[in-house]
Amino acid sequence: MSSLLTNSSAMTALQTLRSIGKNLSVTQNRIATGERVSEAMDNPAYWSISVGMKAQNKVLSTVKDSLGLGQAILDTTYTALADAIIHATEALGKYVALETDGIDTAAVTAEIVQRKARIVEIARAAQFEGQNLLRTGGTAVDIVSGYIKGGGGVQTLTLSPYDLEAAAAGITSVATAQTTLDALKTAAAEFGAMKMRVESQTSFTSQQMDAIDRGIGQLIDADMNAESAHLSALQVQQQLGIQALSIANASSQNILTLFRGG
Repeated sequence: MSSLLTNSSAMTALQTLRSIGKNLSVTQNRIATGERVSEAMDNPAYWSISVGMKAQNKVLSTVKDSLGLGQAILDTTYTALADAIIHATEALGKYVALETDGIDTAAVTAEIVQRKARIVEIARAAQFEGQNLLRTGGTAVDIVSGYIKGGGGVQTLTLSPYDLEAAAAGITSVATAQTTLDALKTAAAEFGAMKMRVESQTSFTSQQMDAIDRGIGQLIDADMNAESAHLSALQVQQQLGIQALSIANASSQNILTLFRGG
């Protein structure tokens, strides 16, 4: 039945066109943002999980920065100790040389003094952003090494100091020079082991962040190939819907021809 007051065909076509327009808007938003879940209304569960994972990655980024600071401090300390070991080794050799008859003891002693002074200079200069683990009075440095959500909280590593200045002052003979050299090697080994640990933790944190990013992508990223194909299909449907609405509206106009004079 044809009616001038109610055009059922046009109403149906308009509803279909509205539905197509809504789907088209969603698809265009996905293509623009690259996300199929960009707000809570898209998928509350996935959106909530992704927000939590993004927050965790922010925390891990801070952890990584802290580990980077610790690594820089350890690099500085380890490099300084390696240089100090060279001078301590030379000082030990000079003390041994003093046992040789006829040697210029004044010259050898002067060199020993300079070697010890150089070790002290190294200790005082071995700082990074004000943190120095080798000078007299140096304090331990705590760095954030991890974060466990829901249990454990913030994890820290403590970088303990070693008094290199006092060690240099203790070099007074062959025996003490040997003892100091052994102590320096032990300290260097400990700092080297800690340096390896921090580097390993930094690498793990980076891998952990990458894994979380991939997990977030699985939850909210849009399949751009599928969305592109869907967009093309919706655009065609929209054109057909507009044409169907036009035809439906034209049917009412056709009724008028029944009342026109022939």
